[in-house]
Amino acid sequence: MKTIAVIDIGKTNAKVALVDLDRFAETAVRKTANAVVAEGLYPHFDVERIWRFIIESLAALNAETPIEAICVTTHGATAVLIDRNGDLALPLLDYEHTGPDMLAADYDKVRPPFAETGAARLPMGLNIGAQIYWQEQTFPDRFADVASILTYAQYWSYRLSGVLSTELTSLGCHTDLWNPYSADFSTMVDARGWRPLFAPVRRASDVLGGLTSQAAQETGLPEGLPVYCGIHDSNASLLPHVLTRAAPFSVVSTGTWVVMMAMGARKVALDEARDTLINVNALGDPVPSARFMGGRAFSMLVPDPAVTVPEEIEAEVATAEWMLLPSVPEGSGPFPHAKAGWTCDQASLTGPQRLAVVSFHLAMMTASSLDLIGAQGEIVVEGPFAANSAYLRMLKAATGRPVLIGSRSATGTSLGAACLADASRAQAHTVAFKGSIPEAYVRYAASWTKRAQAL
Repeated sequence: MKTIAVIDIGKTNAKVALVDLDRFAETAVRKTANAVVAEGLYPHFDVERIWRFIIESLAALNAETPIEAICVTTHGATAVLIDRNGDLALPLLDYEHTGPDMLAADYDKVRPPFAETGAARLPMGLNIGAQIYWQEQTFPDRFADVASILTYAQYWSYRLSGVLSTELTSLGCHTDLWNPYSADFSTMVDARGWRPLFAPVRRASDVLGGLTSQAAQETGLPEGLPVYCGIHDSNASLLPHVLTRAAPFSVVSTGTWVVMMAMGARKVALDEARDTLINVNALGDPVPSARFMGGRAFSMLVPDPAVTVPEEIEAEVATAEWMLLPSVPEGSGPFPHAKAGWTCDQASLTGPQRLAVVSFHLAMMTASSLDLIGAQGEIVVEGPFAANSAYLRMLKAATGRPVLIGSRSATGTSLGAACLADASRAQAHTVAFKGSIPEAYVRYAASWTKRAQAL
């Protein structure tokens, strides 16, 4: 196979990309906004709108370059509850909905301990177990119709292939549902009687089946075209490096969430109160991880994303120690309870100065999280932040370790997802960030860390 279509559903955008395995590069991308629908039982994703986009995109891309297989990658923290007819038993919950918080005290009594799952207790619906518990308790009649529970990427694989499944990287992503050490469902799943509802567990690289006749007719693709199980998006970013790079190293996957995964990490006690956790990679191995909402923070703090930062402005900000201290937004990351504060008059900052301060903040949040999970060796930055030299320079200053630039593409996860079709052709395109690191940056990093820890 040469041309793989990757369906990439992020929290902010939904994308379909073509990946050429010979070149290991994206050759075409179509995308649409992934808006949340506020009406109905609760805020939810419009799955039929996304499905129409997927069908139309596959048809258009296939007309230009014949597609030979389909892989899926999606954000985590999402479970799909379907009935015996294969339709949604309940709307697809937006994990930022605060509904599950209403039953937090009750849920805390039934959820498994961090030592069992490596899943920190998170707000809203960020633990899938909390979502399902809230839906079960709040809508018992509708929940009684649930015949199968799917992880999110596998819902789209099901729509394409007709085969029901769940998958390791999605189950092992702060869900409370999975024990990564025993590679089995958590004790809560059995205690709640949910195990029979979960579709069979598969590996991300399994071929679920072939494209259904209906999907083939709608897209113009051949019936029976291979459809792979699919993978959690942060693990998609990690996969090419796992397949091609010797540990220790860490991958920083940037998007709405900045997710850090450390291969070959030094042994540390993870702090569940600071958004550290265990993920499960595509090979089924536990991986110390951490996260914070860096992309969301950037969009909130930088009104003009087109602005750039000359190196002399970076140096000015570093020397003056103009800082944004954590956390934006509050509630997640290495300083979840800290109130954000500026050490300078933010209103007087120019656009480039503000961008430099924000970029340094994001780099320091990343460095703090990497330290919490015992990361060692090279740091590979994937996604939009890989194009931000101020971020990369401060990250290198703060960690004292090599920083590598990986995929800068907004659909960088598509390359990792395409590896599911042929792991032997995986490549990890990286170049070293060679920017100079003046002493002022090192002093800035030390000062930021001291102030942040004092919070």
